[in-house]
Amino acid sequence: MTSTDMHGPAVEPAAQQTARPLVGAERLVLGCMGLGGDWDRNPWKAADVDAAEAVIEAALESGITAFDHADIYRHGKAEAVFGEVLARAPGLRERITLQSKCGIRLADGDRPGMYDLRGPSIVRRVEESLERLRTDHLDVLLLHRPDPLADPAEIAAALESLHRQGLVRRFGVSNMNAAQIARLQDRLALPLVVNQLEMSLLRRDWLEDGVLVNTPASASVGFPAGTVEHCLGHGIALQAWGPLAQGRYTGRQETPEEHATAALVAELAEARGTTPETIVLWWLQRHPARIAPVIGTTDPARIRACRDAATGDPAALGHEEWFRLWVTARGAALP
Repeated sequence: MTSTDMHGPAVEPAAQQTARPLVGAERLVLGCMGLGGDWDRNPWKAADVDAAEAVIEAALESGITAFDHADIYRHGKAEAVFGEVLARAPGLRERITLQSKCGIRLADGDRPGMYDLRGPSIVRRVEESLERLRTDHLDVLLLHRPDPLADPAEIAAALESLHRQGLVRRFGVSNMNAAQIARLQDRLALPLVVNQLEMSLLRRDWLEDGVLVNTPASASVGFPAGTVEHCLGHGIALQAWGPLAQGRYTGRQETPEEHATAALVAELAEARGTTPETIVLWWLQRHPARIAPVIGTTDPARIRACRDAATGDPAALGHEEWFRLWVTARGAALP
């Protein structure tokens, strides 16, 4: 991949780079957890960089310019190989939104797997991510999971310090409920702009929570009530991890509901001249919360199959069709 292939004939002027929306405008995000080879602690290989380059090129060709990382992905190798690709393609960094997460510590020797949102730890993890990614700033930093021992004031101080130094431009959270977001925001002068949650046509608890109120089934949902509404009301963009549901509606099915839903997805895709992957993603994007799916595939062909979800109009999926997909996937009528 040449630098021209990656970033076009010219790089945006600095003023335009600063003005480019950093989060919330992205229709589709490429999740980078699969980059960097195996989940071992061995060093990455040159072939891993070539594979990452092919994934990034497929994303850019498909209109995807936002990339999601975490410091733990492949024990840091996902960020490292991405940084190698950035080094190969001068000008690419200015064209993309780069997001990473911190707060999870993987088990290592006698240390258990745990959450760590202590202020110094946040700063150190960000500095390490920047070094691996070969960049001087993150466009967005997400706190990966809630830390029950965390002090919101200490977290806020760390985030504001990172912002003052120009190391991180915007902040958000992942896997947090409305009360946790509000508690942190109460101490943080900077706005939280993203909440990343597992959301898909298969994982529908975020949606079921809103319609099962005052029904016996409401107790079985388990999703924290009011989280989606809180994000909607406070301008917090929602990102959906696992949006393709591991291919349950576009490749492999395990239950009668999944078979029926996959058939409906294929029917709707054929009628619109698009792919089944697009229909599954449009179902999320059609929601008024402006959900941005984070697709995690490292198959360039499957990334390209999502192109219409990055560039097309989710409104092509009609109101009744949206509900048909929901009812078919849940395998029961709505209350």
